[in-house]
Amino acid sequence: MKKFQNDIGVCVPEILLPNKDVDMQKWAVVACDQYTSQPDYWEETEAIVGDSPSTLRIMLPEFYLDKPDEPQRIEAINAAMDTYMQEGVLQSIGQGLMLVRRHVDGKTRLGMMIALDLERYSYEKGSKTLIRATEGTIVERIPPRLRIRKDAPLEMPHILVLIDDPEKTVIEPLEVDADAASLKYDFTLMQNGGTVKGWFIQNEDVIDRTLNALSALVNPASFAKQYGADQPPLLFAMGDGNHSFATAKASWERIKATLTPEEQETHPARFCLVELENVHDAGIIFEPIHRVLFNLDADKALDYLQKKLSADNGGCELVKFGTRTDADAAAQIAKQKDAHVLPFVTPKAFGFLKVTAPSAQLEVGTLQNALDAMRKDMPDMTIDYIHGEDVVYELGAKPGNMGFLLPPMPKSQLFPTVVFDGALPRKTFSMGEAHEKRYYLECKKIK
Repeated sequence: MKKFQNDIGVCVPEILLPNKDVDMQKWAVVACDQYTSQPDYWEETEAIVGDSPSTLRIMLPEFYLDKPDEPQRIEAINAAMDTYMQEGVLQSIGQGLMLVRRHVDGKTRLGMMIALDLERYSYEKGSKTLIRATEGTIVERIPPRLRIRKDAPLEMPHILVLIDDPEKTVIEPLEVDADAASLKYDFTLMQNGGTVKGWFIQNEDVIDRTLNALSALVNPASFAKQYGADQPPLLFAMGDGNHSFATAKASWERIKATLTPEEQETHPARFCLVELENVHDAGIIFEPIHRVLFNLDADKALDYLQKKLSADNGGCELVKFGTRTDADAAAQIAKQKDAHVLPFVTPKAFGFLKVTAPSAQLEVGTLQNALDAMRKDMPDMTIDYIHGEDVVYELGAKPGNMGFLLPPMPKSQLFPTVVFDGALPRKTFSMGEAHEKRYYLECKKIK
């Protein structure tokens, strides 16, 4: 751990990968927090994997969270992790940086596997740490994830962390150092996930160059020039996996309390494995995260939301149509600079809520504030956060449901907004559609 010392909270990790006999297409599985309202996806994944070694056996899809058999599933996960290490299914490839190239839906993006120091991160509101959440952290979502991590000897991330590197000085130069000898995997991901390649970089000069380039991004003078103000430096911003990283932090705080100061310095749980990506990568697209509401009367919900949004903002108009085409056309006309238009679908209608003089900066903030209030007044209602318009229209049209669609956030706004205003409303953006998310692949010991 003492190799590659730096003051930017980076650990160059020892990475574990499956041995050469493992079928990588069956090994790699999409992030656990996807397809939470689509059990068919996970049933198909189960059929694809069969009895083969797979990350499906060492993760818990959130579809199964809080189900009666959750304790048994977590026990099986820990046992599978132990088995994979003891039987050599997972093997150490050494300490270094993994350059990852993902191609999906005509887009290619680069990433770099590193470990981040959880001591340099806080998910508390108003945090000014070097590593920051980009959305509000729902602390109630941490305990179930903590149950999974509590006795796990390994971690494998779907966490994507962003850097603001317009000159492309950190990750992109590693492509020059990626050669055939360092290629560790190259395969097609299951369930329309595209393709992925990974090169392992161990050259110490290259690693030092990369760490120096990261450090330069938060040089006080450069940072002040880039953002036009004297602000505490932000180097790493959560892109995907905010609650997974927060869970790693909560787990570390538990472990830390049992260690001496000397042990705390090098304990593997202090450093969380993530994939680092440059927000300026052309392959990164910010997609909106939509809302689907369950267990409600849509007409009563719309009446509640119209009144709530009107009371909390300048006003709110409810507009309904019989077809999606008519609703979409009217919503385009209704958009104004000083208004937020919130399209919806119910079992009976399509339409939108037009909020004038909104108090929040983004549509997602306007809607989420009202939904949070409605959830308190309608405790039987539940909310799922959905990627993809088609799924929203499909689920929202079912009896007892309704769906809301939200616009994308320009990715250029992310770092300035977090630097000056703090975390965004939760579930503001997604880095791609569900099948474009990170697949579990690399592992790191945390015990």
